[in-house]
Amino acid sequence: MTSFILRLTKQFPTIGLLALAVASSASAATIGATSLNQSWDFYRDDAKVAATVEQVPANGWSRVNLPHTARLEAKVPVNSWQGTAFYKKRFDAKVAPGEQAILRFEGAMNVADVWVNGKHLGQHLGGYLPFSYDVTAHLKAGGGNELVVRINNEDNAITGPKPLKDLDYIQYGGIYRDVTLTIKPAVHISDEMLSNTEAGGGIFVTYPQIDKASATVRVKAEVCNTATEPRTAELRHRLLGKNSRVADATEKVSLAAGECRHVTRDLKVDRPQLWSPKAPNLYALETTVASKGQSDLVKTRVGIRRIEMSKGKLLINGEQTFLRGVNRHQEYPYVGYALSPQAEYRDALLIKRAGFDYIRLSHYPHSPAFMAAADELGIMVVPGIPGWQYFNPDPAFTTQVVKTCTDMVRRDRNHASVLAWECSLNETQMPDALVEKLHKTVHTEFPGDHVYSAGWVPQTYDVYLQARQHRLEDKRPQPDKALIVSEYGDWEYYAMNAGFNQTAWGDLKAADRSSRQLLADGETRLLQQAKNLAESHDDNFNTGAVADGYWVMFDYGRGYAPDLESSGIMTIDRLPKFSSEFFRSQRSALESGKWGGGPMVFIASHWDKDSSPKVRVFANTDEVELFLNGKSLGRVKSAPTKLHPNLKHPPLEFDAGQFAAGELKAVAYLGGKKVAEHVVRTASEGAKLDVSVDDLGVKSATGDLVFIRAKVVDAKGNLVAGNGQSVKFTAGGAYEIVGPATVTTEGGIASVLVRVGASGGKGTIAADGANLRGSL
Repeated sequence: MTSFILRLTKQFPTIGLLALAVASSASAATIGATSLNQSWDFYRDDAKVAATVEQVPANGWSRVNLPHTARLEAKVPVNSWQGTAFYKKRFDAKVAPGEQAILRFEGAMNVADVWVNGKHLGQHLGGYLPFSYDVTAHLKAGGGNELVVRINNEDNAITGPKPLKDLDYIQYGGIYRDVTLTIKPAVHISDEMLSNTEAGGGIFVTYPQIDKASATVRVKAEVCNTATEPRTAELRHRLLGKNSRVADATEKVSLAAGECRHVTRDLKVDRPQLWSPKAPNLYALETTVASKGQSDLVKTRVGIRRIEMSKGKLLINGEQTFLRGVNRHQEYPYVGYALSPQAEYRDALLIKRAGFDYIRLSHYPHSPAFMAAADELGIMVVPGIPGWQYFNPDPAFTTQVVKTCTDMVRRDRNHASVLAWECSLNETQMPDALVEKLHKTVHTEFPGDHVYSAGWVPQTYDVYLQARQHRLEDKRPQPDKALIVSEYGDWEYYAMNAGFNQTAWGDLKAADRSSRQLLADGETRLLQQAKNLAESHDDNFNTGAVADGYWVMFDYGRGYAPDLESSGIMTIDRLPKFSSEFFRSQRSALESGKWGGGPMVFIASHWDKDSSPKVRVFANTDEVELFLNGKSLGRVKSAPTKLHPNLKHPPLEFDAGQFAAGELKAVAYLGGKKVAEHVVRTASEGAKLDVSVDDLGVKSATGDLVFIRAKVVDAKGNLVAGNGQSVKFTAGGAYEIVGPATVTTEGGIASVLVRVGASGGKGTIAADGANLRGSL
């Protein structure tokens, strides 16, 4: 479930984010919401001389749009920016007597001070969650308002986590998510971030009764009256399916002047279309409150489902399920966290296509756009609070951590995709009192059954999150509760210290045995990564876990080391490694959706002179036959093996005897019928650059970020999978290159990031790589 702005249409989206450009970020947005993302003045105080906006040099400002990162970083970040920056913007707003104006930020890193027309509204700590201000009394009646924001992303002892020089990821900086101004009528639905009541504010939807015959959808709405006199209002809920109204209810509400009240109403749904990873059915809930000819409309996207977890068992709507998953850091190269909604959707789409139905959102709350995509595509998520190997005994730190848990649950409580809440400081020795307080906060903010707290320590939390590297050293019996393998496949193949001391370099394992392999490291090492993942994923089934999460989906930048953390199954540029195809082969061939799926087969080889004659193939079908230059190398059944007893579709190996240039073709069979094939051909010398837009079929909008690929191909169109060839890109039309225009190839592909201009359409790109050229 997620709420979003839906202003101009009552059509419930079939491709969700695409049709609506995911306007939102706000969890309870209304007709009066206006985006303030455009036309900000920006100043980064690199000289560290400006403590106030008045001290910014007059000629120091530049014009930017949101989402925005305070500084573009290198693809391999070194000495990532930390400091203070200023944003300012002029805007008009008309507020009638009794109306309320709410200014809302979805994310600003990490400490944000906000002024409107010179009035300091407050300071917000923490860069990952929304914060709102009632600015009604501070706006000018005639317009011409000025909004000023000072942000600081330096190490902070109260918000944590540990200092950047010791941190294994980067928090980046800037106002990197949406800013909106909402004008609410006198009687309205509140902004949940402004509510001061437990489990309060906005719209909160729960499901006290669910079965295949019927379901109860319980809607709690906080209705406020900011008029100076009492008001009577009509509160109406309408639940809409894809093509019709499913349920509705209307009642009268009386409010004193200045009063806010929670009103709860049950809607009965006959034969509900339940939400699950296999069938992510969604409904649109319209909540309207009307008084004296004015109305406030909030639309919330919801999914009806029941989650039940206990030791060794996960039931989704009564069906026992194991969730294959992955961890994700949310950054892109150069822009860090400042992703477009479409880029967030593409990440979710890549994750679903790679065979995953679960994501641990490491190690902080991810964007509302990504949460919306998870709802739509059928991916369960575990949101987590910021925190990693850091605790501060200052009571202010505990206060901040608990507030962060509260705000995270409040923002994301209406998402069907949420499996559990990781209100836990990862790999941190937390006092028992803090663990208890965080567990209680989850259940206070989300009261009722089938709600689960999760943490990396075995006590108190409902779900135990245990990393495989910790399990290998911990011989104690598992606790009597649901277990999720929080991460696996990386650290246990990298070092010997179980992940608690990231800066201890003395006990690293051999690099060629590691899961940390760049795409440019070549075929042998990519196969090693895939081997590690198959071994560790198989081992997870011996634990009784209800889900597991490989570490990690995408390569990412690091704070404490001048390199990329390269254990991703895709690069930071979102190019696949062999291991992504291994995971894709673990999804049943019978599963498919608008995201893709179905039967697949993949040859994990470039088939060149350096390739191993023992060819590895990934497939999710009954049998695979491999041909070399038309001659069969055998037909092998796909079934558990002694090496991989728990995998239904383990990696298959064929022996070609020796390398022979030409064509490898894998043919996959299901029920005796050919259902898929994959061909790899030995490439000759590169002849041209094949240039394309890698948008995954997701339509761009203004401000979108999308990768352009230039593939080195031979005269027959075969990929030449080399590394390090320099390619220069030139953009025109609707495209603006973000980051360097000259890059080098990885696995035969050069990638450049572009921002889509005001037209939202396609631009032009030319690529020049010495004697190779291409364009679109």
